[in-house]
Amino acid sequence: MTKFDLLSTVEYGGCSAKLSAKELGEALADLPKTTNQNLLVDIDTHDDAGVYRISDEIALIQTTDFFPPVCSDPYEFGQIAAANALSDVYAMGGEVLTALNIVAFPANVPLSILKEILRGGIDKVIEAEGVIVGGHTIVDEVPKYGMAVTGTVHPNRIITNAAANSGNVLILTKPIGAGIIMTGKRIGEVTDEQYSAVLESMKQLNKEGAKIMQSYNVKCATDITGFGLAGHALKLAMASNVTIKLKSELVPFFDGAINLVELGCIPGACFRNQEYVQEFCSFENTLEYNHKMLLLDAQTSGGLLICSPKESANQMLGDLVNAGFVKSAIIGEVIENNGLYVSIA
Repeated sequence: MTKFDLLSTVEYGGCSAKLSAKELGEALADLPKTTNQNLLVDIDTHDDAGVYRISDEIALIQTTDFFPPVCSDPYEFGQIAAANALSDVYAMGGEVLTALNIVAFPANVPLSILKEILRGGIDKVIEAEGVIVGGHTIVDEVPKYGMAVTGTVHPNRIITNAAANSGNVLILTKPIGAGIIMTGKRIGEVTDEQYSAVLESMKQLNKEGAKIMQSYNVKCATDITGFGLAGHALKLAMASNVTIKLKSELVPFFDGAINLVELGCIPGACFRNQEYVQEFCSFENTLEYNHKMLLLDAQTSGGLLICSPKESANQMLGDLVNAGFVKSAIIGEVIENNGLYVSIA
């Protein structure tokens, strides 16, 4: 296969290429809404996917996600982009049914590179036990890849970001700091081991996490992507009208991430996410600036933030670790809304 570094085509890759959450909210405001008695989850709560009931036993989960390259290797890029798109189905507690490829590809890049991207995506859909049913391709100067995914879930077992309850314990299933590590890779300040650990985490499906959530009757969760841990915690808290308390010292970070922040290697997405959350989040004075930036770092194909029933949190944590989410950790709790959506110490 022709050698080609996909990172040579982009400035921002993966979910760090998302529009600012604040600006996106302004753009979506006041748009006309569609209503239907079978539309069970819509855009109102900014959830991970939409859910539409087609029978008393089956609801469809529908989502789409695509982005520019997050790594150099095309096969790994395809795997990561697919895992990221599939994750929205898992965050809703569902199973993957079908997927459509979404591709933008430069005319001057060998098509063997495109083939490897698609092969990576297909392999992840096969791992998810889903089916690729087609797709759409256009010419663009910057390559982009992702999927439109359909999943299924029982209408009474939907996991949303709007069902957190006071007393829930918060579990995070993957470390954060991926965006910072990928930025550090560009400037040569990351070891091969640190880089590989992030790639493997991004390629890991949240499939087993969804199964474990359903086995413990979890009602509320979200996955952590472009708006960072703080941003997605905020969306969950606003949707559920609760206050989330996070303990930064309990949050798992990728090896090397904190050192990069100390060097001043802070992606622009961190500052965009800070602008989004600052009105609604309280950061304790004792929280170091470097840890704050990590909590704002944009993730790609990140972990699940789970609102676990308190009585089963430790057992669920053990099951997640045994299922391959070895860095899973309890990182906080949900309390009644105290006038501030997120409190971080």
